[in-house]
Amino acid sequence: MKLSMLQWNFIIVLASLILFIPFLGSVHLFDWDEINFAEAAREMIITGDYSHVQVNFQPFWEKPPLFFWMQALSMSVFGVNEFAARFPNALCGVVTLLVLFNTGTKLYNRNFGLLWTLAYAGSLLPQFYFRSGIIDPWFNLFIFLGINQAITYTSSFADNKFKNLVLSAVFIGLAILTKGPVALIVFGMCALFYLLAKEGSWRVISLKHFFLFSFFVLLAGFSWFIVEALRGSGEVVHEFIEYQIKLFSQDEAGHGQPFYYHFVILLFGCFPVSILFFLSFKRSENDSDYQRHYKVWMQIMFWVVLILFSMAKTKIVHYSSLTYFPLTFLGAWVATKISEDEIVWRKRNSFALIAVGSLVAIVLTCLQFVENFKEKIIALNIIKDDFAVANILSEVHWNGYEFFTGILLFSGVIAFIFCMKSRIMQRGFYLLFFSTMLATWFASLLIVPKAEQYTQRAAIDFYESLKGKDCYIETLDFKSYAYLFYSDKQKPENSISLKLKWLLKGEIDKPAYFVSKNIKEKEILETNPQLEVLYRKNGFVFYKRSN
Repeated sequence: MKLSMLQWNFIIVLASLILFIPFLGSVHLFDWDEINFAEAAREMIITGDYSHVQVNFQPFWEKPPLFFWMQALSMSVFGVNEFAARFPNALCGVVTLLVLFNTGTKLYNRNFGLLWTLAYAGSLLPQFYFRSGIIDPWFNLFIFLGINQAITYTSSFADNKFKNLVLSAVFIGLAILTKGPVALIVFGMCALFYLLAKEGSWRVISLKHFFLFSFFVLLAGFSWFIVEALRGSGEVVHEFIEYQIKLFSQDEAGHGQPFYYHFVILLFGCFPVSILFFLSFKRSENDSDYQRHYKVWMQIMFWVVLILFSMAKTKIVHYSSLTYFPLTFLGAWVATKISEDEIVWRKRNSFALIAVGSLVAIVLTCLQFVENFKEKIIALNIIKDDFAVANILSEVHWNGYEFFTGILLFSGVIAFIFCMKSRIMQRGFYLLFFSTMLATWFASLLIVPKAEQYTQRAAIDFYESLKGKDCYIETLDFKSYAYLFYSDKQKPENSISLKLKWLLKGEIDKPAYFVSKNIKEKEILETNPQLEVLYRKNGFVFYKRSN
């Protein structure tokens, strides 16, 4: 029975909800980014101030407010909890897969639309981010939608160029309102490289349309900045821009990494499409002019984002997440061309797939066995960080079947190889993407909670134990947002209570609690003998100062 587009869209919505919603709030939010953003939304609700972004009830210059508005709305419906913080991105996952399916179907056919959708959902990191509470999924989607409209606008097949222009500008504006002007930088560089690569580029956009585009970007993207400036809060705009420059020019928060960092992240984190990508440089004689045009834009988008964020001093895993759109497109394109015998799948491609897939599968399979051998691992003295050692020594119960995730992923790789040999290539790609999709889903349910117990659970349990108590709480010599969110910190009555020096040395009116890492304990106690050590657990040290 042939399904209609409406029926296919319903199936994708249903499958997406099953993929992203279950157990969404079963794991604590991760420090820093997840808790940082959720805390900003929580403080919006507490203060009733939805115009200014605050963390610890102090101005937070790093991000515009759109995503925090989404989270605050979610929290007003579901309560202030992990589910509410992550729910906006689960919805983003549903919308993203719908966009990919419909875009791919319109561009090629329904099979391509399904392959692109599965390639995205069936790659490790792309799926995982929709179960998180970070900004990037919505930011990336808005940029992709803006570029998607620009692709149509710059082609000779546009039915309504004005509509494409306005929609592109609005989507880029929303991206700016989500994470900042870097959205305009990425879009502008993609457009610039397209114009440089295209003959007669001066005819692509008229001066009138250029100013119209700029106007709608300004209207949608800079409205919050303009309103803040008109309200006399120009320092918000100034501090925000300064921080964005700092991210690119300095190693912020210890996130400096080598230039090739994002290349490695994409190779393993976007398995298996990262392997297919190496075959995407071939040209298809059967593609239409518009399909070639679209592919050129996707290639430009991929390299612009990858090189741009490889050059930035601050490197975090999700900074290259915008490449997931062009990367999965090119992976679906390769899968389609192999299935149609336009591209030959060779033994070296199988070896590459097995090699990378095996490494990922081995990691997923062996994680649970680290618990059994952690004493021997530590005895080797290869881990020089005492805090990391204490993390590993945490008492974490593994169920014994977590290894299944790695077996499932590797089984998909083997099934794919057999399908290639049997010349049933299309079925092989569906099996490959589907097995990785299930493996990622199970890993998020079975393995991620264990990782959270090793890294931060002891501290979060302590913060939660102080929830509702009349006391102060602060961290010493390490950065965290978890104590704010999980102790449900309320707006302080006076600004002096926000000062660490006063909490440590001043005449406090109620007990103060502190948390540090074990590597700083000796130094902290030497300079603060008034602190009482309550207990130590999993690399954290917990202190109290009585009033």
